[in-house]
Amino acid sequence: MSFRPLLRTFHTMSKVRAVLIDLSGTLHIDDDPTPGAVAALTKLQAMPGVNLRFVTNTTNESKRLLMERLTSIGFQDVTEDKVFTSLSAARTLLETKELRPYFLVDKNAMEDFKGISGDDPNAVVVGLAPDEFTYENLNKAMRLLHSGAQLIAIHKARYYQRKDGRALGPGPFVTALEYASDVEATVVGKPSEKFFLSAIAEFGHTPEECVMIGDVSY
Repeated sequence: MSFRPLLRTFHTMSKVRAVLIDLSGTLHIDDDPTPGAVAALTKLQAMPGVNLRFVTNTTNESKRLLMERLTSIGFQDVTEDKVFTSLSAARTLLETKELRPYFLVDKNAMEDFKGISGDDPNAVVVGLAPDEFTYENLNKAMRLLHSGAQLIAIHKARYYQRKDGRALGPGPFVTALEYASDVEATVVGKPSEKFFLSAIAEFGHTPEECVMIGDVSY
C-alpha cells in the first residue's frame, strides 16, 4: 500500500476535515509497519485543520496493548483518545442494554470489558478469538442463543491479514452461529454505519467532510 497518492489528494480536497485510518492491514501487519506508513502518518498529523481518528476492528488485544504495539514499531502521537475500537463500541452496547455476555473474545482483549458481568448470560459476544473457537464453546453459545440470548458480533470480517497470508476472521464463526440458531447478529464494528458516525461524533463533521483509509472496500 502506498500513501503518497492519498496525501497529494488531501492537499487538493479543501472540504476534508477528518481522516479515519484503519490500523491492522493498513498502518501495520502484525509487528511491521506497512511500507511508507510511518512517514505518511507523520505528514497527515502535520496537516492543519484536519482531525485524525484511528478506527479499528482489532479484537484480539485491548486498546492498551494496541497502543504499546504501535509505539514500539515507530508510530508517534497515537494516543488512546484518538483511537476508536469495535471493542469500545461493543462495551457501550452491553452497558446501554444491560446485557450479561458470554464472551468468545481473545483473553488479551478482555481488560476492555472489565466490570461487565457475565453471570447468567443473555447475550453472546463474538470477536477474533482463534483459541476460543472450540466445538464446546461454540456449542455453548448456540444453546444460549436458542434460549433467547442476543448475538453480538464485534465485527464480521471474513478474514484478516497476517505475515503468512490471510487468516479466518470472526465472520465465518458468527455466520455459523446465525445459521445454527436462526438468530441474526447485531454488528457493532466496521462497516456498521453507526460505528463510523460514533467515531466522528466528537468532531462535529458530516460524513461528506471525512475520508476513510483502509485495506478493505466495503
